Amino acid sequence: MGLTLLFPTDLTSFLDLIRQHGDVAYSFMFAYAASHSLLLALFAGYAAHSGALDLGTLIVVCWFGSFAGDVIRFWIGRRYGARLLDRFPRFERPVQTVVRLTDRHYLWMILVHRFPHGIRGLAGFAYGISRLPWSTFLALNFVAAGLWSGAVVSAGYAFGQFSEKSINNASSGLG
Repeated sequence: MGLTLLFPTDLTSFLDLIRQHGDVAYSFMFAYAASHSLLLALFAGYAAHSGALDLGTLIVVCWFGSFAGDVIRFWIGRRYGARLLDRFPRFERPVQTVVRLTDRHYLWMILVHRFPHGIRGLAGFAYGISRLPWSTFLALNFVAAGLWSGAVVSAGYAFGQFSEKSINNASSGLG
């Protein structure tokens, strides 16, 4: 019985749990946005549509989490990049590919790297190894994190609106 309360099995119970523990949910979203991308931010946008989270607060939390995560990966790449590649040689080729792309197309790389799955962790690290200056990275990363956060959370929110409207239309049609 206690496990059911800790791990809700239906969407309504899960959204109620988020409503009850909003501060924890925002902290979790900050940490998640710093380490991963997309899926949970989409669901959080859906939760914002249902009223479990505040849309504006959620966008800001994901924005700063995403920004902070990439700053940390950049710093690790700048500080320890060469030593880590010596220690893990199988990552050298993909990292060097991203470094070359960054040296040529840093603007597009930083603006887009959050969206494709699996690139984000490697890209931030590779940016640190590249010749990209800290100031350029910080400015572009701040803008890119905001664009990503706004787009992904809003897409989840829009899905919530669409799904609610579709369900209402389907139930009206059945009635």
